[in-house]
Amino acid sequence: MATAATASATAATRFTLLSAAGLRSRAARLPTAVRFQRQRGLTTTALLQTVELRPKEQGLPETLDYRVFLVDGGGRKVSPWHDVPLRAGDGVFHFVVEIPRESSAKMEVATDESFTPIKQDTKKGNLRYYPYNINWNYGLLPQTWEDPTSANAEVEGAFGDNDPVDVVEIGERRANIGDVLKVKPLAALAMIDEGELDWKIVAISLDDPKASLVNDVDDVEKHFPGTLTAIRDWFRDYKIPDGKPANRFGLGNKPASKEYALKVIQETNESWEKLVKRNIPAGELSLA
Repeated sequence: MATAATASATAATRFTLLSAAGLRSRAARLPTAVRFQRQRGLTTTALLQTVELRPKEQGLPETLDYRVFLVDGGGRKVSPWHDVPLRAGDGVFHFVVEIPRESSAKMEVATDESFTPIKQDTKKGNLRYYPYNINWNYGLLPQTWEDPTSANAEVEGAFGDNDPVDVVEIGERRANIGDVLKVKPLAALAMIDEGELDWKIVAISLDDPKASLVNDVDDVEKHFPGTLTAIRDWFRDYKIPDGKPANRFGLGNKPASKEYALKVIQETNESWEKLVKRNIPAGELSLA
């Protein structure tokens, strides 16, 4: 009788824990034990401890097989797109570095691979590089998605580019591929790339010496003069050496305010939630 009671209590406890963790299903990679509550809006609460996350390389850099996975404190793989919580509290967000500043290899999250590792983009089987170094840390906001089925009436009716939202981090420290940083948004640029909307959120890492001085778009120009123009021009022109037209920008070709950037983050987080709940077809995107 004691054995049966113990088994019953254990089963009840397990069911309670699974429900509290907000797992998508009982089969949703239970052994990793890192799936977290994906709640509405931007109020995600994580079981995953981001301070324990570290990048783990697989293969050799600058090869087709190279991948950078994120692993937790127990060495288990997690998704930088789906498993890293968006919010870090007090208006701060998590940012996953794909491309360190002053480098040119076009690294990006593989949205169609399990655990969505970071890899080097390819074209016609060849590794892709920017024609010149990118001058800022560049990467993504986890738990965001630019919906390719949704037209943005404020930006020429452009549809999303089917990727997480991009971040341009302007701090002085060169980060590493796979680093998870805490940043605060400062501005937003509405880039239109071959007709698709590709948001660029300008942000700064909280550990940067100037982080306390910049809180909105006007502060960027004051303490990082010329940086917003340089970011816009870099992303406008980087495809020209390959014979492609320059990218364009909506919203009057100007950076929008922090308030607008937060609006973009809110909307794209909601789109991501619809995606992982399968309210929108995922197509070839990996939700694992």
